[in-house]
Amino acid sequence: MPRIPRGQLGSHTYHVLNRGNGGATVFHKDGDYRAFLDMLADAKARYSVNVLGFCLMPNHFHLVLQPATQDTLSPFMQWWLTCHVRRYHQHHRSHGHVWEGRFKSFPIQQDEHLLTVLRYVLTNPVRAGLTTSPHEWPWSSLQHPALTDPCPLNTPAHETQWLDVPLSDHDLAAIRTCVNRQAPFGDPWWIERVVALLGLESTLRQRGRPRIPQIK
Repeated sequence: MPRIPRGQLGSHTYHVLNRGNGGATVFHKDGDYRAFLDMLADAKARYSVNVLGFCLMPNHFHLVLQPATQDTLSPFMQWWLTCHVRRYHQHHRSHGHVWEGRFKSFPIQQDEHLLTVLRYVLTNPVRAGLTTSPHEWPWSSLQHPALTDPCPLNTPAHETQWLDVPLSDHDLAAIRTCVNRQAPFGDPWWIERVVALLGLESTLRQRGRPRIPQIK
């Protein structure tokens, strides 16, 4: 299967994620989480990328990032994940793939769609049954504000209640489709413009072989 184009625009916002190889656990203990976040701080010092939110889960991570230029996101992620893999193998005396290939990403329209993705990321531990509130999970940007940058949008005044309200089934399905296809998330007119600008037409097509129409 051909690779999905890595469409990127400077100053745009992206949802970025990766999973452990074969769904395997990557963060086995608190020290693994802390080391990964320490490397995130080092990556931010090297590359001009704003971190708007993140959540680390036992076998995957989610981030919402805003690179300064279109050429910043990939080297930022490559440096960070390469450093982590080296540390992982040295610490756990292992070898082989840690992550499930290259990271996935998709651009987000900077309006209420961005706030929806932030809610999706930060409430991930609740949906996974790891905690009853996103504020109780120790490995998200809610507990590590020093690693984040100002959001280009104002979050609701009552942020606690805002995050405790579950996402609708429609929003969950839409974001998961964007995750799987690496397709832009936003209004139809915005998606059309970004797809044409970045050459992401393939992300909007149905996966698999075309259906053969039945003869009636």
